[in-house]
Amino acid sequence: MPDVIDILTTPFMGAAAWLWVSFLGIVITLLVIDLGVLQREHHEIGIKESLMMSAGYITFGLMFGGWIWYEFGATRAMEYYTGYLIEQSLSMDNVFVMALIFGYFQIPRKYQHEVLFWGVLGAIVMRGIMIGIGAALVQRFDWILYVFGAFLLISGFKMLFSHHDQQPDLAQNTFLQFLRKHIRVTDQLHGDRFIIRKPHPGHDKPIIYATPLLLALILIEMADLVFAIDSVPAIFSITQEPFIVYTSNICAILGLRALYFALAAMISRFAYLKYALALVLVFIGGKIFMHAFIAPVPAPVSLGVTFGLLVSGVMASLIKTRQPPKPSATKQENTTSSQAERNYR
Repeated sequence: MPDVIDILTTPFMGAAAWLWVSFLGIVITLLVIDLGVLQREHHEIGIKESLMMSAGYITFGLMFGGWIWYEFGATRAMEYYTGYLIEQSLSMDNVFVMALIFGYFQIPRKYQHEVLFWGVLGAIVMRGIMIGIGAALVQRFDWILYVFGAFLLISGFKMLFSHHDQQPDLAQNTFLQFLRKHIRVTDQLHGDRFIIRKPHPGHDKPIIYATPLLLALILIEMADLVFAIDSVPAIFSITQEPFIVYTSNICAILGLRALYFALAAMISRFAYLKYALALVLVFIGGKIFMHAFIAPVPAPVSLGVTFGLLVSGVMASLIKTRQPPKPSATKQENTTSSQAERNYR
């Protein structure tokens, strides 16, 4: 028993091992309850259910930040909330990509949640690997933070002045063509199964085929990897504590995947969010150079600026894309009468 206690209290990437084990245990428990209990029978998840699921995950994320405040202090909690907010916001573009992938493969809504569930498990592993590599680089090379800062500045300005009016064509996607060339894939879905066995010419026994559900999962994981290239350096620019970086990432991913079914129906309304995200990247990238050459930016200021930019982007988008009020029946009648009167004259 003393050996187990020693192992659990041993520092691992800046925090005691029991903190990592406890966090991963809680996350996996939530996911098992989600898929194994709440989603045991496949059904279409509506906006109301999506909002309720997301509210549960967001509550967990906020409460975990409160625990970090209690355990590590206000500064670390502010860093956690800033990282959580940045990851949640940067992943909004990922919602559009996921909707595009599901639409291309014609994945029914009742099976989309299972794909997202396994996608979260993949993200937990991939983010852990990327954050571990990032932490090792930051610890060994101090100048790597300036590389992160320059990368974020370039990404922010590129996003600010880029145009994404045209949807990408998945049929011409090089990676998807590679998968189709090297993996046997069925033309139709087979329920919620990712792989099946079916007869194949030249083989005595049935062989393994991938279903379109598996291709959708692989593309979603690759999309998450691409988006992590922006989000991981951004959070390392806020804090170099791997435990804060990782937990803020995972808590944000959990909340966003649950919110997918509500956001997918209205993602087109967030027209100006891209510009707000671009300004956030520019601010976070510039913050690193400000810390080195001017003065460090306090954690509450980082959180306030990030929150203010994102709220402004969301509000501007909702105002710009709101539906014009329909004219009332009385107003329509008056307009028709005036037009008829002019025609008579």
